[in-house]
Amino acid sequence: MPNILKAILNIRKNPMVELKENYSGRNTINNIGQALEVYIQDAFAGTISEKNKTQRNHKINDIFSYLGNQNNPPDIIVKQGDAIEVKKIQSISSAIALNSSYPKHKLYSNDPRITNACKICEDWNSKDIIYAIGVTDDKRLKYLWFVYGDCYAASKEIYTRIGEKIKQGVIEIPDIEFSETKELGRVNRVDPLGITYLRIRGMWHIDNPIKVFQDVSVPNDACDFSLTCIMRKEKYNSFCAADKHEIENNQSISIKNIKIKNPDNPAQLLDAKLIGIEVASCE
Repeated sequence: MPNILKAILNIRKNPMVELKENYSGRNTINNIGQALEVYIQDAFAGTISEKNKTQRNHKINDIFSYLGNQNNPPDIIVKQGDAIEVKKIQSISSAIALNSSYPKHKLYSNDPRITNACKICEDWNSKDIIYAIGVTDDKRLKYLWFVYGDCYAASKEIYTRIGEKIKQGVIEIPDIEFSETKELGRVNRVDPLGITYLRIRGMWHIDNPIKVFQDVSVPNDACDFSLTCIMRKEKYNSFCAADKHEIENNQSISIKNIKIKNPDNPAQLLDAKLIGIEVASCE
């Protein structure tokens, strides 16, 4: 089964730094963000070097149960596997814009912000989610981070209670007409004619993982490209022995045990794995 370990191995074999140049020949690739998402697809599907579009399409069909859109998370779901949300930033200091979707500890099929196609793509209730964060300029991929949501984001109740408190506060304003929406809500008939309404929506941002995990991993500016992956120890242990053996015995991939803060309770430290790749410009 395709998984994050196999994707890392595929990227080690094909660390595509000149991302825009390598993907510009595909008619559907118009910008670096799209190129990054397709590269992540190829890494999980094992199709980075596949030039035959028909063969690639068949492999994508075999590997993924869902490919999403820009407006609704996630971007990718591996069949019977993890969900993946791909984000592009242009500076290691930039925050990540999540728009109306709060950060995901895990992905749930009853989330109102995911599409119906995502909900029915397979039989599922919850999935682990990987945030795939690429730091790019307009052409090149410099840093790529894979971090699991349960290492990065708090449980959903932390975020949903904020929305509920905001809704309740609006409802308590005298003489307003409030209606429920997939956003935080809407205030109808604001003006005397009753022709104006106010949409209330969240615009979520989160610090990028390079900043969040700077105590366990510092980017090496001297490298042409680097990949960093963080997951809980129990997640790593859930992968098959053959995949773990291949990662652990690859001399060009580093792996070590680390401690990270529990996103729900920073007083607690969690056992985690840090997997890394560094590619020099001469490779």
